[in-house]
Amino acid sequence: MPHKDQNTEPSGAENMFGDFAPALVHFTDDVLFGEAWERPQLSPKERSLITVAALTAGGNAEQLTFHLQFAKENGATEEELIEAITHLAFYAGWPKAFSAMAVAKQVLRGN
Repeated sequence: MPHKDQNTEPSGAENMFGDFAPALVHFTDDVLFGEAWERPQLSPKERSLITVAALTAGGNAEQLTFHLQFAKENGATEEELIEAITHLAFYAGWPKAFSAMAVAKQVLRGN
């Protein structure tokens, strides 16, 4: 998701923060998604699974809506995502896993 040129749709970061926080938009679009996510040492699917795990472990369920869908686009299956969150219950804590699973159910099944 590299920085958008003038002829493309604004990124999610641009829509959220636009002129309010242009540096954060730049780092999100150009550095995080434009550079870090494009490094060849991990596949996009692996990066997505790691990101879902980190967000779950950190209790950042509000960021999971985007990243669960992005994980699917990157090749992670519904079964893999559910299993990853279930496994995290033992390491990240039951409440965090339950919060993440509620988001996953909504994103993956629409309810």
